[in-house]
Amino acid sequence: MENRKLLVLIFVLLNVFLFSSCKKNLEADNSANKERSKYYLKANTNQFDSSENIETSIAEMFDFLPTSTTNQVVKHQYYTLSYNEVHEQAEWVAYELKKNYIKNNNFKRPFFIEDAKVKTGSADWRNYKNTRYDKGHLCPAGDMEFALDAYNETFFTSNISPQVRNFNNGVWNRLEQKVRYWAVKYDGIYVITGGVLNSSSMTIGKEKVSVPEFFYKILLDDSGKNLKMIGFLVPNSESNKPLYSFVVSVDHIEKLTGINFFPKLNDNIENQLEKRTDYKNWSFN
Repeated sequence: MENRKLLVLIFVLLNVFLFSSCKKNLEADNSANKERSKYYLKANTNQFDSSENIETSIAEMFDFLPTSTTNQVVKHQYYTLSYNEVHEQAEWVAYELKKNYIKNNNFKRPFFIEDAKVKTGSADWRNYKNTRYDKGHLCPAGDMEFALDAYNETFFTSNISPQVRNFNNGVWNRLEQKVRYWAVKYDGIYVITGGVLNSSSMTIGKEKVSVPEFFYKILLDDSGKNLKMIGFLVPNSESNKPLYSFVVSVDHIEKLTGINFFPKLNDNIENQLEKRTDYKNWSFN
């Protein structure tokens, strides 16, 4: 009888301890989420007075999609793009590159196929035949080797752009590798990539796929107490220059493209981050 009472007492005390511990963790999580959420919402957003508001803000917090100048946004499972029919390619591709995505599975490369989700039809890969341009990934296949379906998803023709061969295999490849390094170092980052498209661009193929003179890559890291952002603008040509020499402000890329890359960020924070060209907070070692 005494043993039974003792077991009941232990059970009750254990439940009290677990409840108290869970409550503290939940309060800590909500406090952290509330602190992080202030970065992502516009200045006129209501204050977070309830757990429902906090949950809503977290959902918005991970919506880093830029504006679309074409109103043709295509969402795939692991990345989202805005397709520009005039230039027959995406004006931007955006995705979260998580730390655990960085793997090397050596999957067999599939053939490029047209993207059925692009209502106007994505350009045929044959536009690239007999040209000096590679079918350059915007969301790299190397970023999606954690799963076969994610890897194969990068071989839609909506996810490629004409890149000079020595650019694709050279400086651009170096930048893609550095992005994967940062994804591991900073426990995941947000990536936006595209070519600078304009009416004066030369074209290739029957569908007149535009050849960007420059490619950009924008990264956002929210792993620390403060957000940090960095932008790269790289000429579509061979280069042995160090990567930091291509760092520009995100404001500059927005002026070139007409795209607002982080419309959901708090305006004050967005303005501060997007005007910077300082890369000291990013490890280039």
